[in-house]
Amino acid sequence: MRTTARDALLHNLRQPMPRHVLALAGGVGGAKLALGLSRVLPPNELTVIVNTGDDEHFHGLHVSPDLDTVMYTLAGLANRELGWGIEGDTFAAMDRLEALGGDAWFRLGDRDLSTHLRRTELLAAGMSLSEVTAELCHRLGVGPRVAPMTDGAVRTIVETNEGTLAFQDYFVRRRCEPQVQSLHFAGAADAGPSPAFADALEQATIVIYCPSNPFVSIDPILALHGVRERLRQTRAVRVAVSPIIGGKAVKGPAAKMLAELGQESSCVAVAAHYRDLCDVFLLDEVDAALAGSVAALGMHALAAPTLMVADADKTGLARRVLNAGDAALARV
Repeated sequence: MRTTARDALLHNLRQPMPRHVLALAGGVGGAKLALGLSRVLPPNELTVIVNTGDDEHFHGLHVSPDLDTVMYTLAGLANRELGWGIEGDTFAAMDRLEALGGDAWFRLGDRDLSTHLRRTELLAAGMSLSEVTAELCHRLGVGPRVAPMTDGAVRTIVETNEGTLAFQDYFVRRRCEPQVQSLHFAGAADAGPSPAFADALEQATIVIYCPSNPFVSIDPILALHGVRERLRQTRAVRVAVSPIIGGKAVKGPAAKMLAELGQESSCVAVAAHYRDLCDVFLLDEVDAALAGSVAALGMHALAAPTLMVADADKTGLARRVLNAGDAALARV
């Protein structure tokens, strides 16, 4: 039977649109949702763009904490109790360095050190951070595309009541104790998105803001040259997941930062932070009474279980996020 042009057109219209999911991530919450997404999506449908504002040099090595957390999580290597680092790692090198009078407050595990050694070696050989990340992910057996937000140098700077601190000084050395007054991202205005990020922005049908700290994990990504405007204008559906549940952060200083920056420590404040960049906002079911306040900001509010403890929670949340995105696409 001969296929006419009209038959071919009708056939194409009946086919589901290909998904291109762009997840913006940082920290443990972002890595957990990225893992869930990787288990319900084919690798070629998922791009995870990771914050690099936390990157720092320690002992002459280029360390990318958020990239490593995502890579180790997707590779099944992450420390399940901490959410970062490598399961079962030891710290003999750091202990010996400290014994020799070295500064070892930023603890790098013995197996973890191999990642930083290899990254630094490849960067010194002229490879970009994107190229290095792709090589490391390949070696670790990571399926989805994982890439840094930029190949440029961007650093998160925290202004506190005790002075200006580099992010790792604030986060690790000072354990988030100083009061945050403001944050800025040195170099972001001149740094463009990485090639994988630029491509994903063009192709995405769903953009996901993972349940990461909005100030120090997602904002550095949004601060890159042209990114916020592209996300405002994108045809993709934009879905955010709140990292605040019942007024508290699941992990990290997000709730403390909200309070110190003069905002309410709630999912509503997170939704307001994404006000012009989000179409669908997932808040936890314990905050269901706040759905109306989120909807008043001009986005669709969806209350659902968002806490990720077991692996089933991660895949369950990933499915809920994708279903919410698909439903929003159907409404367009």
